[in-house]
Amino acid sequence: MDAANQTGDHAEAESSGSKPHNFRRDLVVLMKVRLNIFVLITTFFGFILASRGMSFDWMKLLHTLLGTAAAAFGSAAFNQLMEVDLDARMKRTADRPLPARRMDPLAAFGVGWILSAIGIIHLAVKVGHLAAYFTAATIAIYVFVYTPLKRIHSSNTLVGAIPGAIPPLIGWVGAGRGLGWEAWFLFGVLFLWQLPHFIAINWLHRAEYEAAGYKMWSNGDLTGKKSGLLSAMFAIALAAFSVIPAFVGFANILWTVGGPLMALIMAALAFGFANDGQRSSARRLFFSTLLYLPLALTLLALAWKTRA
Repeated sequence: MDAANQTGDHAEAESSGSKPHNFRRDLVVLMKVRLNIFVLITTFFGFILASRGMSFDWMKLLHTLLGTAAAAFGSAAFNQLMEVDLDARMKRTADRPLPARRMDPLAAFGVGWILSAIGIIHLAVKVGHLAAYFTAATIAIYVFVYTPLKRIHSSNTLVGAIPGAIPPLIGWVGAGRGLGWEAWFLFGVLFLWQLPHFIAINWLHRAEYEAAGYKMWSNGDLTGKKSGLLSAMFAIALAAFSVIPAFVGFANILWTVGGPLMALIMAALAFGFANDGQRSSARRLFFSTLLYLPLALTLLALAWKTRA
């Protein structure tokens, strides 16, 4: 449903190694529980920022996270159901419960349907209709647009970044705030950050994805020049986007300087990768994107101005 699920689609090594398989472990893999922690962190972050200047409702936060988690787990199950044939072709994903035939597809469908429905209904009843609408839209885009598009066109990464950027909006409206500059800024930061992140992953694993039939930007890019320049372009866009709070006034100088600077460092690493095309450079770019997000969230939390 999100960036976490995209990361799972493009990079997760889910082999259980020497551990014996059991239904509980397979269920965890089906729902991408470990990766969907990302969804809960960004949802939590949106809720926390939206609650500044308001009375904090811990129960509302709990219900927001529970509903979002259920929906994220359900959409992950649907995603794997739709990609059983592709997963079976890749060593990294061939041991998932569905391609390995340890789980009945009907059972996986039931998990996806029940959890997705519970998540949306729980949010509608306990949090608010807007949070439920955002969650339903996230599932719809992720499952019915992004997932099939991966077989058809390389623009799937752009589409997949949309549901990956919605969780902080769910947290924001879950706290009772209306949509405004601040909410859409959080969406934009998450959207733009995902693009160099996933391009780096795509390039590092391009041979496997090409062989499986995925249509990715990095397909055929042996030198890394295309992937590096695309990553740099999106990182520069993130740096430019990051100055918006300076004009709208909802974050202080700490973010105004630090936010764009972190994105420009990412851009510099992307240009370095484009120039030399080395796997080590691609890895540095990838790890810089991993480092960017927790630093950016922390910086925003420190720099955010309370607005009543």
